[in-house]
Amino acid sequence: MNDENRISVVINTRNAEQHLQQVLEAVKGFDEVLVCDMESEDATLDIARRNGCRIVTFPKADHKSAEPARTFAISQARYPWVLVVDADEIVTPELCEYLYRRVNGPDCPAGLYIPRWNRFMLRYTKSISYDRQLRFFRREGIVWPPYVHTFPTVQGRTEKIPSSEQNVRLIHLADETISDLMRKTNAYTDSEILKRSAKHYGLGALIGRPAWRFFRNYVLKMGFLDGLPGLIRAGMDAFYQFVLVAKIIEKNKRMNIE
Repeated sequence: MNDENRISVVINTRNAEQHLQQVLEAVKGFDEVLVCDMESEDATLDIARRNGCRIVTFPKADHKSAEPARTFAISQARYPWVLVVDADEIVTPELCEYLYRRVNGPDCPAGLYIPRWNRFMLRYTKSISYDRQLRFFRREGIVWPPYVHTFPTVQGRTEKIPSSEQNVRLIHLADETISDLMRKTNAYTDSEILKRSAKHYGLGALIGRPAWRFFRNYVLKMGFLDGLPGLIRAGMDAFYQFVLVAKIIEKNKRMNIE
């Protein structure tokens, strides 16, 4: 295999010891595993070293998510193709095989949206169990905005991996509790308002955005089939939107006063 068809796995970490060993075992079939660590204080680096990973560091500073370190980490990869994996996500063998088949075949796109399976309250719920993440792409020219819930800018055509490809996915190991979601809501909305600084929301958005998000997850995505977990998760997602809009309104009012 020539270098043009090789793949680097990039993993951003910060105190990620809980699932890291399992995550690294799942990516041993790739050409390189690069860990970009944000000053971890647990066993993260020891685990990475034991598994033969190449390690680079990025200052933690006051960052509340991995996004500020993404572009730097990707730029440090040795090979032209990059698969970005979070420190609590498993790459299935089928996904590994699929990616190599694509880069060695004709007409491979510059980026691929990968299916990801998530769980909540010990189960995979209809409302949030499945999403697609733009995690595989050519390294050249990649810019990842330093805000939470953003996708990288890819130079070229992108595709979605079809659902007909059985087990070609990322598996999200995190089983988020309501306390986890509350912490993330506060941290992530603080980060997200930075990319929405030009927005001027009012009463319509404060009511409409949470209502739409609840309707989408609970009705359109059939979260109602999951009983109470589906109802709670749809409600938490709606609450996230309420807090986000409320913080933007608050920020704009404070700026106007100043």
